[in-house]
Amino acid sequence: MNLSLFILSTILMSCNVIWIVFFTEMIQDQHWAQKIFYIHVPLAWVGFLSYFFVMVAGILYLVSYKRNTIQKDITMNVFIHSKKDLKYDRIGHAAAEIGTLFTGLVLITGPIWATPIWGQPWVWEPRLITTLVLFLIYVGYFILRNIGIYRQRLALICAIIGIIAFFNIPIIFASVDFWAAEIQSHPKRVMSQQPSHVLAPFFFSLFAFTVLMVTMLYLRIKVLYLEDKEKNYV
Repeated sequence: MNLSLFILSTILMSCNVIWIVFFTEMIQDQHWAQKIFYIHVPLAWVGFLSYFFVMVAGILYLVSYKRNTIQKDITMNVFIHSKKDLKYDRIGHAAAEIGTLFTGLVLITGPIWATPIWGQPWVWEPRLITTLVLFLIYVGYFILRNIGIYRQRLALICAIIGIIAFFNIPIIFASVDFWAAEIQSHPKRVMSQQPSHVLAPFFFSLFAFTVLMVTMLYLRIKVLYLEDKEKNYV
């Protein structure tokens, strides 16, 4: 399955790049920057989808933590922590890594697209600010994962952070509606009004990046499993 997913994602991404570079329309005033659109938006999609997996894994870990991993010794009146099932933490960890990678690429490709459109690479407007905040939250998330906290407690803290951080994503998506039009630089969400020669490569790119994300997630979870097994957490 590893090889099949890798081959599939490689073929899809190769076709995606060829379609974008050679067969998508080049808008006169945007030139090559327009083609970034077919990468920039799918990057945001898979980044946010990865963070959705972080949230779901966090919820499942908390449910598992409450149901299976804490038992109260009535006689001693203390809590006894049994060996925890960390599979949901590994899923959340892997998804967070992938989501942060893609969100970082969003923050890189965005200025490339914005320079010919806005005349400058960065504008302090709501969607960019909220996306940057999300990225910085996960920078803190990974700093936390590397400061030597007890493994099971770390999993609990990261599960809570992953759940809370996800609530920033609806704000990012709807930021063009939340704030006044005069402080907005992003256009309204009007993809349904785009012609078919724009929608076809756009949706293919979404699909190709989604398969790539799933492949990366699957392989990274396996690596994290082996690391936990080596440390006797499995």
